[in-house]
Amino acid sequence: MRVGIARERREGERRVAVTPETARQLTGLGLEVLVEHGAGEASGHSDVAYEQAGATVVDSLALGDLDVFLHVGPLDPATPARLRRGAITIGLASPSSELPTVRALADAGITAFALELVPRISRAQSMDALTSQALVAGYRCVLEAAMRLPRFLPLYMTAAGTIPPARVLVLGAGVAGLQAIGTAKRLGARVSANDVRAASADEVASMGGTFIHLDLDAADAGGGYARELGADRAARQRQLLAPHVADADVLITTAAIPGRPAPLLVTSDMVAAMRPGSVVVDLAAESGGNVEGSVAGSDVAVPTADGSGTVTIVGMKDAASTMPADASRLYAKNVANLLELMSRDGSVEPDFGDVVVMDSCLTHGGEVRHPATAEALAFSSELAEPVEAGDTETSSPSTSSGDESSSPSTSSGDESSSPSTSSGDDSKEGDA
Repeated sequence: MRVGIARERREGERRVAVTPETARQLTGLGLEVLVEHGAGEASGHSDVAYEQAGATVVDSLALGDLDVFLHVGPLDPATPARLRRGAITIGLASPSSELPTVRALADAGITAFALELVPRISRAQSMDALTSQALVAGYRCVLEAAMRLPRFLPLYMTAAGTIPPARVLVLGAGVAGLQAIGTAKRLGARVSANDVRAASADEVASMGGTFIHLDLDAADAGGGYARELGADRAARQRQLLAPHVADADVLITTAAIPGRPAPLLVTSDMVAAMRPGSVVVDLAAESGGNVEGSVAGSDVAVPTADGSGTVTIVGMKDAASTMPADASRLYAKNVANLLELMSRDGSVEPDFGDVVVMDSCLTHGGEVRHPATAEALAFSSELAEPVEAGDTETSSPSTSSGDESSSPSTSSGDESSSPSTSSGDDSKEGDA
């Protein structure tokens, strides 16, 4: 069977779905691996390295001849029609925000697997791309902050005087948040953190951080995720966090909810109360931001309340792609392990009796197999239908049950998995 890897076309995407190491793994399974010329250059992998690993480098991929197509970012809506019916795709699909592509995959009869949907069970840890990429993002955001902060992170005692350590506050203690805590601690900062999940205190302490206990009940939703906070509780949370934010030299926020705007954790007034020169890094900027006023891919200067200086808000964009070598190393291994699970004697045959295969399947046989995405597509189709003459009212269905105005919490779900079909209490947050 022929497995193809193309050069990623999305602006800012520097990762690759297969490295020479995993190309060797796939050829060892009896698969023919075709790599588009230059696919791995941005992540430090040459065409020669792929050829030495047993792959074939081609000038351009004939998508219609492929049995399996591996990718990083979501596919363009026009791509599924170029694949043969029954072909398999594996990659990040962002199903909740890429509905046109999901519809195109189903219409083209593609069996698509979305890495966001891989279940969080022990057996599937080696295929969990959300976790591996959150690890990279959490590390990178601390470096971005350190480069902009006009002072040292660690404590220095010199003949000319003592320089105290910088104070770093992390909101959200999932994979990205914990990695940010550990990285800031290794750089010598004094680190504190907050998360609404009960287990977070021990996790923060294990990374060397100090957990901030707020006067709020825990908001666990099971599976390591946090449930949404109602509007009143979210406002109370911001009120309790305000003095801690004002005392920080660096603030890092990591909470994101797949398919929904990121929860607002920090208002512009809270940012303005920070000291001049402070830095705020918003890892959720691409989904609306945890920090009011953040812009994905840009630095925004916010005047301090006393007018004595500014605070810099860094809106992160393509965080994992800023470190493409190791991000690709981890991601490609996730992809290869999932493909290996479905491979038998040189053939790729998904076993839908396996919970990992079943849960991670997005489309198959012309149908959308992921319930929440199928429901979202149905809703979008209903909303697109013209209103019949004489209709006096229309209603917009909702997947949530309960308080529609509720505001999500500061948890760390992992950046990007698909939303639950149940009530908002089961929402997965982006920084798992």
